[in-house]
Amino acid sequence: MIDDWTALAGESPASLATRAELVARWSEPHRRYHTLDHLAAVLGAISELSAPADDPAAVRLAAWFHDAVYDGRPGWDEERSAQLAQARLPACGVPAARVAEVARLVRLTAAHDTPAAGDRNGAVLCDADLAVLGRPGYDEYAARIRQEYAHVPDDLFRKGRAEVLRRLLAVPRLYRTGRARELWEERARANMSRELAALAAAQPGGDQA
Repeated sequence: MIDDWTALAGESPASLATRAELVARWSEPHRRYHTLDHLAAVLGAISELSAPADDPAAVRLAAWFHDAVYDGRPGWDEERSAQLAQARLPACGVPAARVAEVARLVRLTAAHDTPAAGDRNGAVLCDADLAVLGRPGYDEYAARIRQEYAHVPDDLFRKGRAEVLRRLLAVPRLYRTGRARELWEERARANMSRELAALAAAQPGGDQA
């Protein structure tokens, strides 16, 4: 899936240099989950969901950039990734309107639950980014997220992770597209509920049974 870059941004020297930069960023040694495998998985999920998108190319470009900057600083990482897209894509010949849309979409992935009604591009990107929650391999995904936050003490990580899971579980529909709900909603909710229970049990004084 990551071979589709030139179809999106052309084969100019600037485009090829940007692709090389992005691959290098996604390959940084501190990453455990937000790697090239994650990028390929998101691009693959977009292919499953892309029919509702108004601008599938912008959605796929946003996937390339959405975790291009990843230092484990939620919100800030997405903002810097959006700024990177705004800095690199014009030189690749991507039209200004699409560059702006890519940056907007990247910023949406900071929370995933913010696409407005009718935001078809945002729905596809956010659903694709969250597809892992409802696919096989959830436990490995959760373990890799913990590895990326290895510098955070256990109690603080459990608290922060539980807050994220509770927020995602609280929304009436985790996924915005009908196809994603059909594919992943039920399993995603079961997976997150199970992890949330395990986090609670691991708290001091929690049920260790």
